[in-house]
Amino acid sequence: MIFAIAAVALDLLVGYAALISFGHAAFIGLGAYAVGILSAYGCTDALVSLPVALAVSAAYAFLTGLVCLRTKGVYFIMITLAFGQMAFFTASSLAPFGGDDGLTIAARNTFAGFPVLRNERVFYYIVFFCLLGTYLFCRALVASRFGRVVRGAKENPIRVSTLGFDVYRFQLATYVIAGALAGLSGFLLANAAEFVSPAYMSWQRSGELIVMVLLGGLGSLDGAVIGAAVYLLTEEWLSAFTENWKVIFGPVLVLIVLFARGGLLGLTSALARRIMRA
Repeated sequence: MIFAIAAVALDLLVGYAALISFGHAAFIGLGAYAVGILSAYGCTDALVSLPVALAVSAAYAFLTGLVCLRTKGVYFIMITLAFGQMAFFTASSLAPFGGDDGLTIAARNTFAGFPVLRNERVFYYIVFFCLLGTYLFCRALVASRFGRVVRGAKENPIRVSTLGFDVYRFQLATYVIAGALAGLSGFLLANAAEFVSPAYMSWQRSGELIVMVLLGGLGSLDGAVIGAAVYLLTEEWLSAFTENWKVIFGPVLVLIVLFARGGLLGLTSALARRIMRA
């Protein structure tokens, strides 16, 4: 569920704004490191660490977005990758906080002094409601005037601009929102694992998030959740048989992308319509 939050956030960029980011994992890592570094200095209350995690991720998204969104297409992809790797190597160089080895968190955050996150069942429901809240927020955002402008800019940015909307600002706002939501998943990930690592920020993790979105179906928030669940469950199942599970999963993904343009959600809907007609 934690990675489903990040996948939903990424779908805002990829599916609705046509902004393919290979640096999305950096926002997850920044949110996680905010928790880890604050914990290292004795600040373990979620009332502090959660806002800091969101703010740090949103700030990095804003600063990098100012540059990234001046480019288009493959240039945008490469610059997001560069900024993501910059965050990765910066985290790897933080020797006081574990460097390449990462940083162990002594215990999960408290909430207003109460250790509610340390109860596994309570933490599960917290993650669930965070996912639900993220989904509902993004759904409302997409259906709003803001979302219509972003979707319109995806199809025809020149026409949207002539209508008086600043496409750059709307895309930047979308980029910052997606970064902040990824920071939320980083906050939850750090508390779930009680550990933070530069690996959270790697381009491979960003690639996995894109695969989740593609698997579920681009431009479908439901699909992002389904894609994340299917990807992680498939990884867990296949890795029990072979460590080279991606060799098996890769061709399956290619077939889905080629023959089910709407991802698993679109494929399921198409099959359901055929059954109803029959």
